[in-house]
Amino acid sequence: MNVRVHRGTAAIAAAVAVAAIGALAAPAGAAGTPRFLSPSQLPPHPSSAWYAGPVTAGQPDPLPMCVGDALPSTSVHRAYYTDLDTTALQVTVVERDAQHAKAFAALLRKHLDSCAKDVMAEYPDVTARQKYYGKLPVEEGAVVYGVNTRTTWGATDINLFSVGRDGRIVTVVRWGQMGGFRDAPVAAFKKTTVTAVNKLR
Repeated sequence: MNVRVHRGTAAIAAAVAVAAIGALAAPAGAAGTPRFLSPSQLPPHPSSAWYAGPVTAGQPDPLPMCVGDALPSTSVHRAYYTDLDTTALQVTVVERDAQHAKAFAALLRKHLDSCAKDVMAEYPDVTARQKYYGKLPVEEGAVVYGVNTRTTWGATDINLFSVGRDGRIVTVVRWGQMGGFRDAPVAAFKKTTVTAVNKLR
């Protein structure tokens, strides 16, 4: 589950950012490594710059809500954060061929289709709602979802997710902060997703 749904979300998010920065990194732009988003390509924050950890081999820790269990050990990820409560994550997987990548992207979409239901089944003290924001015409396509979670102790968070594919490469982008659907920068996140997919090759 996304770290932002737990008590002490700010402290946990900060710890995740520090851990990501300290992890062993694969150089961005290295041969055979898809390019990742730069901080400036994320949805603008009204009162903070974006910062980024290194491009790091392996699954992100903690795993992102809903899609995390589907991510293989061959994943490569990069964590992003602001001075406040907004965080983001990009995870990229290079499959053996385009057919395997198509199947993997479909699996991720299936996980997102049932995200709110799965979160509430796993965490009885969380209420979740979700929205589907549609497809984006970039390379082999991308889809965008929003998931709002509210805990019994009053914490509420909004996360945006996208899954996109270019050939045999699949990428997942997550953006999250405290708030509800009205706080989600959907148009800017769609632009970020298009940029992320276009940078895969």
